[in-house]
Amino acid sequence: MRLAFFGTPDAAVPSLRALVDAGHTIEVVVTRPDRRRGRGGELSASAVKVAALELGLRVAHLVSDVDQFAVERGVVVAYGAMIPATLLERVAMLNVHFSLLPRWRGAAPVERAILAGDEETGVDVMSLEAELDTGPIHLERRVDVGEKTARQLTNELAELGALALVEVLDSPELLANPRRQEGEVTYAAKLTTETFHLVPSMTPELLTRTVRLERAYAFVNERRLRVMKAHVVSGDDAPGSIRAEGGVVTLAGEGGGVTLDEVQPEGARAMTGWAWWTGARLDAASVRWT
Repeated sequence: MRLAFFGTPDAAVPSLRALVDAGHTIEVVVTRPDRRRGRGGELSASAVKVAALELGLRVAHLVSDVDQFAVERGVVVAYGAMIPATLLERVAMLNVHFSLLPRWRGAAPVERAILAGDEETGVDVMSLEAELDTGPIHLERRVDVGEKTARQLTNELAELGALALVEVLDSPELLANPRRQEGEVTYAAKLTTETFHLVPSMTPELLTRTVRLERAYAFVNERRLRVMKAHVVSGDDAPGSIRAEGGVVTLAGEGGGVTLDEVQPEGARAMTGWAWWTGARLDAASVRWT
């Protein structure tokens, strides 16, 4: 099948490669423009652009460029922008979405599933509509969330979604008979810096879920501390206090606490929680985290 592919981050690359491996013709790959990254501000291509060029595919940065090619269908995987309704009227499109729709429509379905404590999530291959993630579903695959990090879960869903996408495109029956979405609609709001901020009013479970997003941080005596790994512990210390004893550092939250397994202080390398504590030389009686 002659396809136009829309995608940007690492999570979209397995689908692009799977389509090529399955023998589909990718007429054009549309991805977000190169961005300036790092201290030097050098332009950096998206993961999809890098993969597309390796595969010898045409790359474009404008959705309108699709009009130059005779495509039978479009495929959208984490493109990062809405596809105009005018284009959808001309080209039927499939979307690989990393949730069990209609739960977690929107920009951050994997992270929101983790934060909510969902036991299960998955990937849906759906027909794309002009409205946000409302299209009928051609195929769904499910996975357990467990204790996976956002990166681990995203990688798993990306691979599963690639397989499901190829299965749908190779099946006239699946293509022709999608089912309507059923169930309660929830929206995966865009992540902000504050999403990753650990605060004492959180339960231990919510604290560790936030840490599993891999960008969590707290402030200890007003200094930022990145929390990379942590686990739940019981306790009745006052929320906001820190207990440090026996080589273990624990932040007290609401109804328990979390032990700091790995942290990264400002301007330093990653280290164990105890190594950070001994180096910081803080007073356990007066120190607070916020």
